[in-house]
Amino acid sequence: MSTLFSRRLALLADDKHRHLLGEGRRGIERETLRVDASGELALTPHPVALGSALTNEQITTDYSESLLEFITPAEHDIADALAELDRIHRFVNSKLDGEMLWSQSMPCRLPDEETIPIAWYGTSDIGMIKHVYRRGLAVRYGKAMQCIAGLHYNYSLSEDLWRVLKADAQSTSDDKTYQSESYIALIRNFHRYSWLLMYLFGASPALSADFLRGRAHQLEKLSDDTLYLPYATSLRMSDLGYQNNAQAGLMPPYNDLDTYMRSLSRAVRQPYPAYEAIGTQRDGKWIQLNTNLLQIENEYYATIRPKRVINSGERPVEALCARGVQYIEVRCMDIDPFEPLGINLQTARFLDAFLLFCALHDSPPVDEAMHRENAENFARTVKEGRRPDLMLQRDGQATSLRDWGSQLLDSIVPAAELLDAQRGDRQHVQTLTLQREKLHDPVKTPSARVLQTLQENGTSFERFGLQQSHAHAEYFRTHPLNAEESGFFEQLAKDSLSTQQEMERRRSDNFDDFVAAYNQRTPQRLCDGV
Repeated sequence: MSTLFSRRLALLADDKHRHLLGEGRRGIERETLRVDASGELALTPHPVALGSALTNEQITTDYSESLLEFITPAEHDIADALAELDRIHRFVNSKLDGEMLWSQSMPCRLPDEETIPIAWYGTSDIGMIKHVYRRGLAVRYGKAMQCIAGLHYNYSLSEDLWRVLKADAQSTSDDKTYQSESYIALIRNFHRYSWLLMYLFGASPALSADFLRGRAHQLEKLSDDTLYLPYATSLRMSDLGYQNNAQAGLMPPYNDLDTYMRSLSRAVRQPYPAYEAIGTQRDGKWIQLNTNLLQIENEYYATIRPKRVINSGERPVEALCARGVQYIEVRCMDIDPFEPLGINLQTARFLDAFLLFCALHDSPPVDEAMHRENAENFARTVKEGRRPDLMLQRDGQATSLRDWGSQLLDSIVPAAELLDAQRGDRQHVQTLTLQREKLHDPVKTPSARVLQTLQENGTSFERFGLQQSHAHAEYFRTHPLNAEESGFFEQLAKDSLSTQQEMERRRSDNFDDFVAAYNQRTPQRLCDGV
């Protein structure tokens, strides 16, 4: 255990400070496709009973009109956030007329590209910005890739806790800067060790053969409708999923927030020839917001992001530049197809211990060689994570995934014990024991369980997904909300529709001018030298 890590653990274990561990926030964003009873993509509009996808803070859509996204409030205890997520699921399930929530990260069998509906957010300026951005994703990457679903885990430590660590470090930085750079240090450690999350929780080793649409691949055939890799953990996070050649090399190793923001700002201002050839309008209609490498910052596909709650119409980099990092968003988690919510409490408790370890442990700067090593370890794990004796690179030296994973779990134990001391139970230490079992026996990993279940279901990904979707729908049907809970979500939906209508009444006269102004909203100091 490093000296810095030991000192920070002891500092937070002190009676004066231990309560600060319970004052951070946790939240979950879960994506899921709507499908019909036979497992085909639902082509119906976003249900009016769910409110406005633009302004409902808990129930919205992601890329497609068919791709729901559920957002929990930020809670001090992840168990409370999961309870909120459960209520959202039960409410939505009660409003789906003959439809279900797809149980997998990888999509069901999709119709042709033209038929997949892009999410619609109404005619307000912001609503149209969101819609045109998604049109841009369609022309740049195709619609099928945008139908992949994931689970995002939002995590923060309390600002008072960061102040305690700052005082201990005798830092001369202001509070905002110290907190922001500490989150960037957390992210560096996350990049070093996130391959472990892919091994432990990756749950997409197979996909529908239809998904690739004739693209070249190196997958093996499991059955007529299913492709897979025998040792894969998460094809969703491989080069078959959220990857983009145009973005290769976009984000250099970043060791401070300013470098991160400048890299993003450069990308949203840098023309890209292939996108220039497409243009921004076709037949008088907007098809992408601009012809730059990124239309907006969120187009950059990252496994983790530094975040700040943004104001309406504000760009993410504006918020970060003005107010610093508020929390981080972990974006690499697959939907667990065996869990109705896509995640369970044990997984969430492990994430809390893992992220606290990343926040408190030494996090030296990263150079190009280490940056590549981290990326290669991650890529190797998502495609071959369960391969016996798989070797990763650790500071330029080959080491087995199993040995390194065991050492990493040992290192996380003190963080788990600290969290349990604050709570007065052993939930975090117990989930480490569960994860250690997966490390020693790959058969217990979600990816291995998926492949085993596929074998039991005639090796069909689509049949497995449909079976789990029906099972989850039945779970929610037999656990309905009470009248008060239903009333809350119904009022939320009603209010969101009213808010959207008001926004549409206040829209500008010229959307072209609004887009031009939006594209220019980059803080000047980030543009200097770009």
